[in-house]
Amino acid sequence: MGSQDPPKLPVIDFTKEALKPGTSSWTLACENVRNALEEYGCFVAVYDKVSLDLDKAFFSSLVELFDLPTETKAQNIAPEDKPYFGYFGQLPLLPLYESMGIDEAPTLQGTQAFTNLMWPKGNVHFCETVQSYAKLVSELEQTVMRMVFESYGVEKNRCESHIQSTTYLLRVMKYRSPQMGEPSVGVNPHTDKSFITILHQNQVNGLEVETKDGEWIGFEPLPSHFVVMAADAFVAWSNNRVHSASHRVIMNGNGVRYSSGLFSFQKEIIHVPEELVDDEHPLQFKPFDHMSMFRFYFTNMQGQDGCCAKAYCGV
Repeated sequence: MGSQDPPKLPVIDFTKEALKPGTSSWTLACENVRNALEEYGCFVAVYDKVSLDLDKAFFSSLVELFDLPTETKAQNIAPEDKPYFGYFGQLPLLPLYESMGIDEAPTLQGTQAFTNLMWPKGNVHFCETVQSYAKLVSELEQTVMRMVFESYGVEKNRCESHIQSTTYLLRVMKYRSPQMGEPSVGVNPHTDKSFITILHQNQVNGLEVETKDGEWIGFEPLPSHFVVMAADAFVAWSNNRVHSASHRVIMNGNGVRYSSGLFSFQKEIIHVPEELVDDEHPLQFKPFDHMSMFRFYFTNMQGQDGCCAKAYCGV
């Protein structure tokens, strides 16, 4: 018996010039995106709008940021109504992990507010780099949403209103390598509570995604590779058609891993589109407020497995 190749995450090319709505390559990509999100809950987007220079500048900015004193970083405090939007670090159970949240990072206002908190005298290079990066990654998120709406046959104007109602959190993360006797777990297995998450990392790998069969797939990082993941709110919106994949970070190497996650959230009440309800797929989720579901998770379900949308607004 020949040994089977380990499963790999689907890869979808977003670099094609011809990837314009209405073309056959667009229609095919829409289908591939939908299939990947239903089967794996994620895929690797090959996306070159973030240039190599910007990618390099972005990760250099993260090194500069995480080199700040802990008391400076700890000023990144999450608002009460937005748990997990602030600084995490120095956690005895996750000693390798440190992260910060930049709310509304694709906007100059959002990045500026964060920059001024970290560097009261200003840091123009950091601010411009992070905002440019977040804006380009948010454009990838919007392209994916347009493809999903089109693939499911949901009205176009509903897609535009969804995009208008989207708000973004950029979480930036640092994982150091384990020292003698320390566990190699950077972050425990979890699903995200956002709508979509787009993960990107420097050349130090560590991200693993669980398949529906319970196998863990590693991910080889490249500057043009972005992992697009469906999260719990997306599962509810799709009436349980897409899959929210559990993922974790395992640090085996010696390098320091820097990564980013752009999390999208909805300001409007999320409804399952009527196009996604039929005899085969009866309605499984009630309309819900996204941030209320997010807070429900942190209050009631932290550390539990599974999709929190079912517990929060399942029919």
